[in-house]
Amino acid sequence: MHTHVSLEPMQEMFIFETLQLAEQLEQRILSSENANSNTASIDEIFRIMHTIKGSAAMMMFDQIASLAHALEDLYDMLRTEQTIEVDSRILTDLTLDAVDFIKQEIDKIQQGKKADGDSSPQMQKVQIYISSLDRNLQHKGMEAATITKTSQQQPFYVSSCQNSGTVKSRAFIAHLFFEDGCEMENIRAFTVVHNLQELCQELLFSPEDILENTDSVKILREQGFHIVFRTRESVEEVNQFFAQIPFSEKVSVQEVGEREYHAEPLVQAKSSQVHIQEEVKNNDPLLISMGKQGVGSQLMTVSVEKLDSLMDLVGELVISEAMVSQNGDIKGLKLHNFQKAARQHKKLISDLQDLAMSIRMVPLEGTFQKMNRLIRDVSRKLEKEISLKIIGEDTEVDKNIIEKISDPLMHLIRNGVDHGIELPQERMAQNKTKQGTITLEAKHAGGEVWIIVRDDGRGLNKSRIVEKAQRAGLTTKQEHELSEGEIHSFIFAPGFSTKESVSELSGRGVGMDVVMQNIQKVGGSITVESKEHIGSIFTIKVPLTLAIIDGMTVKVGQSAYSIPITSIRESFRPREQETICDPSGREMILIRGNCYPIIRLHELYKIQTDIYEFHKGILIMVEHDGKSICLLADALLGEQQVVVKPLPRYIKKVQGIAGCALLGDGKISLILDISSLV
Repeated sequence: MHTHVSLEPMQEMFIFETLQLAEQLEQRILSSENANSNTASIDEIFRIMHTIKGSAAMMMFDQIASLAHALEDLYDMLRTEQTIEVDSRILTDLTLDAVDFIKQEIDKIQQGKKADGDSSPQMQKVQIYISSLDRNLQHKGMEAATITKTSQQQPFYVSSCQNSGTVKSRAFIAHLFFEDGCEMENIRAFTVVHNLQELCQELLFSPEDILENTDSVKILREQGFHIVFRTRESVEEVNQFFAQIPFSEKVSVQEVGEREYHAEPLVQAKSSQVHIQEEVKNNDPLLISMGKQGVGSQLMTVSVEKLDSLMDLVGELVISEAMVSQNGDIKGLKLHNFQKAARQHKKLISDLQDLAMSIRMVPLEGTFQKMNRLIRDVSRKLEKEISLKIIGEDTEVDKNIIEKISDPLMHLIRNGVDHGIELPQERMAQNKTKQGTITLEAKHAGGEVWIIVRDDGRGLNKSRIVEKAQRAGLTTKQEHELSEGEIHSFIFAPGFSTKESVSELSGRGVGMDVVMQNIQKVGGSITVESKEHIGSIFTIKVPLTLAIIDGMTVKVGQSAYSIPITSIRESFRPREQETICDPSGREMILIRGNCYPIIRLHELYKIQTDIYEFHKGILIMVEHDGKSICLLADALLGEQQVVVKPLPRYIKKVQGIAGCALLGDGKISLILDISSLV
């Protein structure tokens, strides 16, 4: 994660929008490669590069702007000359290299560093490819496409609005209003002009001094932004351009005749310094309602820090509500009106909590789609043919959890490509399809999200895993003495790897260890199922959110502990004859033919209590990763939502403690980490 660096609002907007465009570009180029390209993809990629170029130039990031301009030239050539034969693999490599460079530069900007990367190598490759395409056109006897050569010294601000071609130009009048509260309307207006000017022959706008005059912001808010222009683009393309303007609330675009065009005050004065004299009618047939066709008026960018603060305040409200409704001063009193008001208060806070949590929820789609690039790059290095199948990408998870599971997912995918999927000839020898498949699936299950990574490869070799585990000193047992789950758990041990040699991708034994650690940090678990020559299934289970959990509060002596409800299987008071001891002296309980170990919480945390016999206390059976144990407590205090707070830094890390929570009576409850206890 980046250290927090204070950035200018314009820079923050540039970073946010450019990263979004880079992600769109990456997914579009990958999908167009698989589909062997198409005109719609080329047009979209051209528009993305055009937008990135304009934004980067405006912010004076010349290397990004120059590279984007070079790629814009390439895709302009592709969309202009429909007969060009393109190697989709080369085109994809060039574009992805550019995306990587742009992301690296944005990463520097986010950290407050200077974007000093050199894009010359990428630009040179693009220009060489343009030249080769140009030669192919000439070789076929076609007229050579005119390609504007990219220059690092070229400033990409408003340039001459000239467009070649014999298509008759059209005249348009546009009028747009930005959303209330979007801020920096003059910068946004300049971006619109900067992006529009290369599509038109003549362009005038009001107010003109949008950058120099601070009063222009007030004019833009009250009167809107007025533009008149000529272009050879079609009406549909013009409408599409204006429909994609970010943060626009209402846009009206009207094609006009020569008489109306010349009657426009801006054209009469040959200047954009005059005020608008005539409003474009709301019943214009080309009126674009961004609320219906776009997302400008429906979405807004909010700082993650603000969302964290909102969640903290909601958590404090939950605690405050519990302190009021469970106040000892009113215990036993018959206060019907108070109880009625308290129930209503609790309901409202619960609704507010659900809303605050939903704001933090982010679909897994972005994280899943990134794996397309990973699989493409790794499979090419290993000379394997692999497709990615995505299911349930619209499943939502807390943003903090998504950040924590991105690395584990990458390791699992890379592991599946490297270890799991066989080479094409090996698969065909086993009567499998030449192309392997990795499936990435997400779904809700109770209060958890399950993320499943499935491959149809060679599966895990249990004999080899046990042999490696024995050599590493992880076990002295033989394969027949170990359960399938125990064998599979060895692959998550630090330093464990079944590969004999270290490669660029694997063999160091750190990948799966990282997977387990990161998943456990968010209170999740991972299970493995595998069959040799059929494939493997890795199932990650993570909570929906880390901020507030449903917990069962239990009493141990004078202390209270909270156990996550999702970990509890059942609670009961045993009979004396049901408890036994194994040969090593460990206390066990026999339930429905199965034995489960017992942990006395008062002994584990050295707490004074009067409850020592099992039949006087309460046993809570908890489960993690397919394993179960029973915890002995004095009594159950009840189920309630608790706000998870980290332990203070000055408190030494204690086994089995994940954090703490403040209860309604003002007491502190320690939250048990079931994964470490099991």
